[in-house]
Amino acid sequence: MEFLLTGFTHEKDCRIYAFECIGADRVWSKCTVRADLALARKYGIALQELPLLCRGLLDRRQDGISELIFTEDAIRSLASDRAAAKAAIPKRKAPVRAAGEQLGAAWRELHPPAVL
Repeated sequence: MEFLLTGFTHEKDCRIYAFECIGADRVWSKCTVRADLALARKYGIALQELPLLCRGLLDRRQDGISELIFTEDAIRSLASDRAAAKAAIPKRKAPVRAAGEQLGAAWRELHPPAVL
């Protein structure tokens, strides 16, 4: 099944994303996903990421449901999965460069001192 984001509306502290669903038999249908913005802020999810996350929720939905709600449990599990993935990436230290005698030599060659 394919999903096309057609827009969103804002209602109180929720965003309602509208999608058009295209089935394997090429039949079009409409569905919506409601996402609570306060929960998204609470769990550190940016507004720009919400449409894609809602689409992922649609991928996992049961057929016949046209109105979904992005629940706190789903957002919490998503946030914990992201934190685990971020923790799995090893942190790299910035390379330390020693200051040598040639420090600034390239600049000095381009701009020789003025002779008065």
